[in-house]
Amino acid sequence: MLMHNPPPPGEIIKELCLEPLALSVTAAARALGVSRKILSSIINGKAGISPEMAVKLFIAFNTSSESWLNQQIQYDQWQAKANLSKFDVKRLIAV
Repeated sequence: MLMHNPPPPGEIIKELCLEPLALSVTAAARALGVSRKILSSIINGKAGISPEMAVKLFIAFNTSSESWLNQQIQYDQWQAKANLSKFDVKRLIAV
C-alpha cells in the first residue's frame, strides 16, 4: 500500500543524515563521491535516487540501499498516481 504523499527521499537525506551530522551539502557530496550539484538536485527533489546513489548512501550512512530505493519508488508512484488525469491510457479487458 502506498504511503499518503510521501516525502521525496532527498528530504530524508537532509533531515536524517546531513543535519544530525552537521554536514553541508558540499561536504556530504565530497564524501559520497558526487558533485555538489547532483546531491543538491536530489535534496531539492529535482532528481531521484539511482541504484548507484542508494549504494553510496548505504556505505556512507550505514543504511539499507533497498530502503532508499523503496522510498524513491513510493515517492515516484505517488506522484504518478496523483497525476492520473494527464495519462491518455485506455483500459484493456479480456473478453
